[in-house]
Amino acid sequence: MKKIIIHSVPVVISFILLVEVFQTFNPIILKGPDFLKFYLILILGFYASVFVLKSLKEIVSGITHSFAGLIFLLGIIKLVRGVMLEKPIGFLVIILIIEIIVTVFFILSHVNKEMKQ
Repeated sequence: MKKIIIHSVPVVISFILLVEVFQTFNPIILKGPDFLKFYLILILGFYASVFVLKSLKEIVSGITHSFAGLIFLLGIIKLVRGVMLEKPIGFLVIILIIEIIVTVFFILSHVNKEMKQ
């Protein structure tokens, strides 16, 4: 329960920003720079919550991987939409590649800890 609450905080903050600043509930319809602001706040908040959990000596669990997967899926959906509309997608691709690298790092550290136990 604690993990869900900690991971929900950046999601709620991002969606409050989405509603208050951009006046929408749908991040997919945002223009490029606005979506990147929303997405970066979401990602940075999520990984900050992961580091908080790690500092509390919590294990990176399936809930954490589910949140990471959903955030990544949102980026992929926006990437596909950008490709279909023939818009520039360079920054989003770079962010998604970095997100893949960080997620693989967390998965490998989780596997290493399980192998040691």
